[in-house]
Amino acid sequence: MFKDLFQKKRKYATIPSERVGRGSEPGEERPRREIPEGLMNKCPKCGSIQYSKELEKNLKVCPNCGHHMRLNALERIQMTLDDAGFEEFDSGMVSVDPLQFPGYANKLEQQALKSGLREAVVTGQGTIEGLPVVVAVMSFDFFTGSMGSVVGEKITRAIEIATERDLPLIIFSTSGGARMQESILSLMQMAKTSAALSRFNEKGGLYISVITDPTTGGVSASFATLGDINIAEPGAVFGFAGRIVIEQTIRQKLPDDFQTAEFNLAHGQLDLVVHRKELRQMLYKLIEMHTVKGGY
Repeated sequence: MFKDLFQKKRKYATIPSERVGRGSEPGEERPRREIPEGLMNKCPKCGSIQYSKELEKNLKVCPNCGHHMRLNALERIQMTLDDAGFEEFDSGMVSVDPLQFPGYANKLEQQALKSGLREAVVTGQGTIEGLPVVVAVMSFDFFTGSMGSVVGEKITRAIEIATERDLPLIIFSTSGGARMQESILSLMQMAKTSAALSRFNEKGGLYISVITDPTTGGVSASFATLGDINIAEPGAVFGFAGRIVIEQTIRQKLPDDFQTAEFNLAHGQLDLVVHRKELRQMLYKLIEMHTVKGGY
């Protein structure tokens, strides 16, 4: 099954044995106890403690306050697409260090080990309730989802495949912005992805942009905001410059909900804010609505 590809191996944390303690003879060692790592999870918004398994069943949405916790690319794909038939694009494409930026090569290796991904985006073709779709799914846990040359190239190629195959396109965005270690090569990806989307639009393609927490910088200023339909998850932070930078620049206090999905919806920057539990069905309905015989 498709979901089995991304099943994580269980990790354990070992509590060291103690020599002296209540109910034991002096010098006697207590047996080691092994407790599963990640058994519990704390909501970053309300602080409530949840069993990790229960939280996963709830699609990583806090049952206490409704906070949508971040997903990595593989979790998002598993949650959105049908179980079978995912065709990944450009899985072997990885970043290099074109500018010989100090420490960048080592950081790329560390990010790959930490996240289990090779880059900050996974692209491919799958189906939603049987309807074919091309997807590009960003992952914040690889270099804060920053957009370098490879991220831009993979997304551009996914757009071009959607154009060639006459398929709808969904891009799930989450990013801290352009990857400074690649300088202008990173910033060029804004124009490249936007140009590819323009060609896709000229062919009549349907592009749905799904904005997740957080989406900022060059990603928010390019492909994340160019959807025919722009959707965000509840509470997702979405904007170009950060809140602190803006407040220091304009010397004013911003509203508490500034740059949230709800704020952007109220100010005309989004079409919909959709709860994660309803997102897959909403995407299916939108694609089905635009589908006609012989194409979409």
